[in-house]
Amino acid sequence: MTANEYFRQLNTSYLAVAEPKEDLYWSNYMGTSDNMNELTKAETQYNHFISNPERIAELRQHITAAELLDEGEQKNDLLHGLRGWLHFFSVNAIESAGAREIEDELVKDDSNMFERRKALTLHYVDAQGLSVEASTLVLSTNLLSCDDEAVRKSSHDALLTLERFVAENGFIEMVKRRNVFARAQGYRNYFDYKVHKEERMSPEQLFAILDEFEEKTRDAQQRGFKELVAKHGEGALKPYNLKYYSSGDSAQHLDPYLPFSKSLQRWAESFGRMGVKFRDASLTLDLLDRKGKYENGFMHAPRVAWNKEDGWSPALINFTSNANPGQVGSGMDGINTLFHEGGHAAHFANITQNAPCFSQEFPPTAMSYAETQSMFFDSMLGDADWLKRYARDRAGAEIPNEIIHEQINSRQPMAAYRERGILVVPYYEWSIYCAEEGELTPDYLVSQARYWENKIFGLECAPRPILAIPHLLDQAAACSYQGYLLANMAVYQTRAWFLREYGYLTDNPHIGELLSKYYWEPGNSVSHSDTLLSLTGEGFSWHYLADSCNRSVDEAWEDAQAVIADAQARDIPRVQSLQAKIRAVHGTETIASNEESDSAMYSAFEQWVESRYS
Repeated sequence: MTANEYFRQLNTSYLAVAEPKEDLYWSNYMGTSDNMNELTKAETQYNHFISNPERIAELRQHITAAELLDEGEQKNDLLHGLRGWLHFFSVNAIESAGAREIEDELVKDDSNMFERRKALTLHYVDAQGLSVEASTLVLSTNLLSCDDEAVRKSSHDALLTLERFVAENGFIEMVKRRNVFARAQGYRNYFDYKVHKEERMSPEQLFAILDEFEEKTRDAQQRGFKELVAKHGEGALKPYNLKYYSSGDSAQHLDPYLPFSKSLQRWAESFGRMGVKFRDASLTLDLLDRKGKYENGFMHAPRVAWNKEDGWSPALINFTSNANPGQVGSGMDGINTLFHEGGHAAHFANITQNAPCFSQEFPPTAMSYAETQSMFFDSMLGDADWLKRYARDRAGAEIPNEIIHEQINSRQPMAAYRERGILVVPYYEWSIYCAEEGELTPDYLVSQARYWENKIFGLECAPRPILAIPHLLDQAAACSYQGYLLANMAVYQTRAWFLREYGYLTDNPHIGELLSKYYWEPGNSVSHSDTLLSLTGEGFSWHYLADSCNRSVDEAWEDAQAVIADAQARDIPRVQSLQAKIRAVHGTETIASNEESDSAMYSAFEQWVESRYS
């Protein structure tokens, strides 16, 4: 077999195991099918493929052969693709036969936990004293916007119930087995394994960054808490009160200007004005909460984007959220998901390399690199000029400056706390994966959660207890949460560059073009730091995010007034085509699509939502 034949076969073989797995993942996690056994089999088959160590020797052999070919573009393309696959298998291959056997058990662990969690029902007590079944999204929204403290407390109690359930129903066994899997490959524990594989650094290198960031944002967090206590008393720092009092009345005041029914249109038009294109991808959006559906937003690509020998292969992408339009805050949650998961979708729709190994969302694609693309876009939703242009009530009236000022008054003092809400998770996960097996009891897991929440926040308990965070339960997401913080550091570095170069972000038509060229098109063929260097001229830096967290309210409001004035002086650019086939669904029901036109899709989506949740 020639090197070229091997390369083609490898591309085809990968897609044959990846695409069925992703299709089954979507239908099971959306609750449109109940076929976890088939998903487990498909994931096992996929893991066997990517962890096969024999591929490494084969690839080295074919790379050597390809290097002897005559010089030319075809040779360079072939070597690029083969080296991409070598990197892919070097990260994912498992040379230990024992570890490969344990990997199958990890997949079963995930499936078992998913089924157990799916069967658990959570409840809060409403203002009339009635027990109401609720998803974690509903519980979290209650903590943010419900005026009744008793309702908020019962919602937080439900999250503590979930935490205890996780600690007592298989998570300990998952931690132990993950550690055995990692140690069979020469790592200290699973956290050590994941950080090396995903971020190409050691835990010590990671915590050197996190420790510095923790130190630089500690005082800003405490200032925010002191301001909150001065306004509302010590009770404001109770875990069921903190989100509510730190948002003030701003969540309720903002809500009329961000109706969920308008979120699809505002997302598409905002992305269109920034020049974001999806290169003929097909997007399926399942955005509303329902029983049996996975309770966390995500994006995945059953068919990845790549340049085949015979031409461009556009992506097929799904993403989801759990919006509940009957609740205050659902509009912001909904558009936040559209910007975040839509940012992921734009990234993975624009990878233009010549093999699917560059385009998938798992290692060697670093979580911090992937999340930079999504969090860059959702960061704009707090920008004063974006709110002024897109936050409008049903009559079309724009949001008043007073509400934007109110948003800044409530959000800026808590900026450091929000970032530290990510920071606490890697400290916790490192501690439990480093623990001796005999220490791992339900009480120990919960007590460690309270210890780290107290150490990082100075609180008795966090509004979202650590073990209620779903990422910890899934082996693909476990020990990866620091990627969100590393990504946000890169986001603020990227924002700073655009602001220096152009002076604004909202509706900046250069954003889609430049992010595509420097961040998206290379896929994982370059490192996260190198993508930042290629655009901004400097490697990864945490300082921009820390500086943003440490700003005063007055500084933030002064900046907001300036960007509003600048935006009002600029012409609004036209909405460019997203170059995407978009379909909004609710389970198996199609709500709206842009098959006829974008405007017809917006109208159908708005009518469907308003008719059910008005």
